[in-house]
Amino acid sequence: MSQQETYLEPRTRSATNEGVIGWHVFGEIWGVDPKVLQDEGYLRSLVIEAAEVANMHLAEVRSWRFGGGDKGGVSVIALVLESHIAIHTWPDHSYATIDVYTCGGHSLPWRAFDHLIGKLRPERFTKTIINRSSQ
Repeated sequence: MSQQETYLEPRTRSATNEGVIGWHVFGEIWGVDPKVLQDEGYLRSLVIEAAEVANMHLAEVRSWRFGGGDKGGVSVIALVLESHIAIHTWPDHSYATIDVYTCGGHSLPWRAFDHLIGKLRPERFTKTIINRSSQ
């Protein structure tokens, strides 16, 4: 598995200091088994697990299947009290995007992202971490 990571701010808990509103972790994944990217139930369970791993408080999970019947993409969005986790898939391209955003200092969104990467097992991925600050 190859990866490209971009850190626009340090990702340690000690970095969650005054002025930090939240953390945004997002990326793209390639080379994922298309059957996995079509499995709406499995993707929902992964998002729920990711919220738990990242110390987030799950409010609701929604999912949708798009185009192509059983061959179409899936979107899963979890509303967490801290913000959201989203996965959008394109199975015909073995491709997906992952977006994790949290507010406050107690959640660890990079753990949610890393959990999803570990379970989806892409051939390669990008990961960007941004400190969303009020200053």
